[in-house]
Amino acid sequence: MASSSYSNPPCAACKFLRRKCLPSCTFAPYFPPEEPTKFANVHKIFGASNVSKLLNEIPPHQREDAVNSLAYEAEARLKDPVYGCVGAISVLQRQVLHLQKELDATNADLMLYASNDVSHSYPVLSNPTFTRINTQYNGGESNPRYASPWNNGSLDENSNNANGSM
Repeated sequence: MASSSYSNPPCAACKFLRRKCLPSCTFAPYFPPEEPTKFANVHKIFGASNVSKLLNEIPPHQREDAVNSLAYEAEARLKDPVYGCVGAISVLQRQVLHLQKELDATNADLMLYASNDVSHSYPVLSNPTFTRINTQYNGGESNPRYASPWNNGSLDENSNNANGSM
């Protein structure tokens, strides 16, 4: 009667490579059997031998972070073979720049609105969204008049030019 005292399933790396998973397996702590695609992706991009060498050169307290980085880069490289995770970073940076510009424009609109007397019926708005909303509240007028700094905040019906002089 043959009995085996080994009850742990092989790690994802040993299962993928079809080898016996020994207690001293380098991959076992970082590639659990529940995550077979994690090792498959890393192996496809970097190779098992290279990952093994890398893990043996890194201090033990940094290995888990290194494996997570390798897994992230491998997944990104499979999705985008040319740019990998750099492509994702570039997309996010462009999105941040776009949102920053939008935030700056909105803050500028708020500053202009706050600098005007709130009791005026025609606030200064340059943001298309606010202009559309403003048009609804100003009876459909698409180019509302506003208080300029040159006419001391007054809305004089007789002044037709921008600086308020006659």
